[in-house]
Amino acid sequence: MSTAIIWFRRDLRLADNPALQACLADGHLPVAVYIHDEPDPDWRLGAASAWWLHHSLVALKQSLQQLGSDLLILSGDAQQQLSKLIDNTGAEAVYWNRCYESALLKRDAAIKTCFRQRGIDVCSYSASLLREPWQLLKKDGTPYRVFTPFWKSLYKIGPSRNIVTMAEGIPALPKGKQAESLTIESLGLLPTIAWDKTFYTHWQPGEIGAWHTLDSFRETRLIRYKTDRDSPEISGTSGLSAHLHFGEISPLQLWHSLLNWSASDTSPGTLAAVEAWLRQLGWREFSHHLLYHFPHTSLQPLDKRFERFPWRTDYADTLARWQKGQTGIPIVDAGMRELWATGVMHNRVRMIVASLLTKNLCIPWQEGARWFWDTLVDADLANNTMGWQWTAGSGADAAPFFRIFNPVLQGEKFDPAGVYVRRWVPELANLGNKFIHQPWAAGPDTLIDAGIRLGREYPEPVVDLKTSRKQALTAWDRVKRQSA
Repeated sequence: MSTAIIWFRRDLRLADNPALQACLADGHLPVAVYIHDEPDPDWRLGAASAWWLHHSLVALKQSLQQLGSDLLILSGDAQQQLSKLIDNTGAEAVYWNRCYESALLKRDAAIKTCFRQRGIDVCSYSASLLREPWQLLKKDGTPYRVFTPFWKSLYKIGPSRNIVTMAEGIPALPKGKQAESLTIESLGLLPTIAWDKTFYTHWQPGEIGAWHTLDSFRETRLIRYKTDRDSPEISGTSGLSAHLHFGEISPLQLWHSLLNWSASDTSPGTLAAVEAWLRQLGWREFSHHLLYHFPHTSLQPLDKRFERFPWRTDYADTLARWQKGQTGIPIVDAGMRELWATGVMHNRVRMIVASLLTKNLCIPWQEGARWFWDTLVDADLANNTMGWQWTAGSGADAAPFFRIFNPVLQGEKFDPAGVYVRRWVPELANLGNKFIHQPWAAGPDTLIDAGIRLGREYPEPVVDLKTSRKQALTAWDRVKRQSA
C-alpha cells in the first residue's frame, strides 16, 4: 500500500476533514504531520494563540493514537520538512486543507510546484470556509466590500460542499517507514510566565472541546443570543471562535448542526436565534473574503484616505495604559483586563476599546491589532484585520469615522448595573451605579465612601472624551478636504 502525507495546519480535527478523508479514500497509508512554520514575518503566532495551539495539538495527537495512528511534530521551513519526510517515508502524495492568508498561499503554491515537478501528487481541499473566496463575487466579477449583499448571496446559495465522514480507523505505518518526531513541548508554545493560569478554567482546546462548547451554547444560550450577545455581563456568545480558527470544528458542521436543530425545534424564536448566529458566521466568511482579495489590508488601510490621517506618534505611555487596563475609563479597563486574564474579550467591548484607541487617543489601529493578535486565543488575521479597520473607519463596510463610541454611554446601556466593570475592575466595586462608568464625575465624598482616590486606587482618565472626540472629527474633516 502506498504512503501519503496528510499535513495538518489549521484543521486540527478528524471529523469533516476533506484532506484526511481523500487520503484514505485514495488507498494511502497516511503519515499525519504538523509542521510549525511561520512564513509571514509580520504576523507570527501570538502568545495566547500559541497556548491554544499547544493544547489543540495534544488533543489531536491523542485522537489519532486512539485510531491507531499518530501525529508527527516537525518545525522549520515547511517545504524542506515535507521533502525530508517524503524521502524518509517514500510518500507518493501530500494532502492538505487550504489556508487563505497571502503568505501561506504563496508558500503553498511554491510547494505544489516543487513537488509536482518531482512527480509527487499534491492535493488541497476546502475545509475552513463555507465557500472559497473566489467563488462568491458580485455580478460584475469583483469582490464584495459591503457585508449585507455578501451575506444575502451566501445565505441563499449555501455552502459549496458536503460534510465528509470521519474515519473509523487509520492504519499505522510499518516500522520501516516511520519517521522521527519532535515533542509538542519542544515547540515552546506555552508561556514562560504564569499569566495563562485562568485560561485552563475557561477553555478546552481540541475537537472534543469544540463540540462540548457547541452543545452548551445550543442548549443554554442560543435561544437568547439575539438579546444577550451585546451584554458583556452575560455569557451570551458561543465561545466557538478559537475552535473555528484552529479548525477543531468546521463552519460547515456548525451550519448544518444549527439549521438541523432549528428544523427539529419549533419553539418560538428558535429559527430567528439560529439565523442571528449564522449571520455572525457570515461575518467570519466576509473577513476572509476581504483579506483574500485585499491582502495588503492586514497592515494598510483599505480606504486610502487614511494613509494621510494624522495619527499620533508619541503614544508609547498612553498605549501601555490602554494595554494594561489603566485608562481610567471603567468599561475599557474591564475589557482589557478580561482579555489579559482569559484570552478573550466580549465583542461589544472590543468595539468600545478599539474606538477609544483609534479615535479618542488617535493611536494607529495597527497597534491595537497587534496587541489583540498577541493576547487573543482566537486571534485570526482576517477577523482581526476586519474588526480593527471597521472600527477605525478605514475598512470595507466600516463604521463611519464620525461614529465614535462614547464608553460611558456604552457602559450605561450594555452594563447598566456595572456587573461587568465590578468583575474586572474591583477597585470600583463599592461605587454606585450612577458613577460606575464615570467615577471622575462623582464628588469627593462619594469617592471616599467607595474607598477610591482618583490617581491612587484608580487612575484619572487618560483623555477627556468630549475634547478628544472633537479633535478626532476635526482631523478627519481635514483629511476629507485634502482628498476632495
